[in-house]
Amino acid sequence: MASEQPAIETILLEERRYPPPEDFAAQANAKPEIYDRDFDEFWETEARERVTWFEPFERLLDWEPPYARWYLGGRLNICFNCVDRHVEAGQGDKVAYYWEGEPEGERRELTFSDLQQQVVRFANGLKKLGVKKETPVAIYMGMIPELPIAMLACARLGAPHTVVFGGFSADALSGRMNDMGCEVLITQDEGWRNGGKVPLKQNADEAIEQSPSIRSSVIFRRTDEGPAMQEGRDVWWHELVEGESDDPASCPCEAMASEDLLYLLYTSGTTAKPKGIAHTTAGYLVGAATTHFY
Repeated sequence: MASEQPAIETILLEERRYPPPEDFAAQANAKPEIYDRDFDEFWETEARERVTWFEPFERLLDWEPPYARWYLGGRLNICFNCVDRHVEAGQGDKVAYYWEGEPEGERRELTFSDLQQQVVRFANGLKKLGVKKETPVAIYMGMIPELPIAMLACARLGAPHTVVFGGFSADALSGRMNDMGCEVLITQDEGWRNGGKVPLKQNADEAIEQSPSIRSSVIFRRTDEGPAMQEGRDVWWHELVEGESDDPASCPCEAMASEDLLYLLYTSGTTAKPKGIAHTTAGYLVGAATTHFY
């Protein structure tokens, strides 16, 4: 018989405990009894308490491995939950976004009322380009407030979107747009990154040459470099929203089914073709709201 081998001592077993200060724990939303709650009851209660529904859901979960469908029968809208309901609740003057950008010293604050007005105006502008429910949209921008404004405008209309990192190449952008079949691209003339300018519009133009489904491109003016614009396809953001109403009634939030697609987020593609991970409306919102609360 082979000689008995000595066991390898594990160093992964961790038994130390670090209890939080009592005054800190007293203010926490997550208490020890949360672990005793039934899983189904937990997610049903979270959805009813943290999310505003246009139509309440009838079934919590339809589970047919490996597929799960959540909150069946419900209808809601992400933009309404993230923006409109806070304004309607009298919180319009509260700051929704603090932004600090490049060059150093650039700062902006957007209240919920500011955000609602800008989202509505841009959504109305997108409607002029034919964007509506189920129109796939790509967003290729830097880290500026207009990025979430574009995302929320798409969600308001029920148009699924994909956000492509502003540091990705034209090939990476076109691959994602082609996979999703995007019809509209939202970008900007240039971006700032680590003190240098990023030619987003130039990259976008190269990507569109490889993406036949793109029929319109919206460009936000960030650096005043004046890139070449293709007539009939390219339109400046500020020109698109000029004269558009910022009244929420002019662009009501689309009532989306719980399982309607909100956005696709693509994997990096390091080892294979990037894969679009689908995030649906209700599941994503309930998950985000619950994480935020706890």
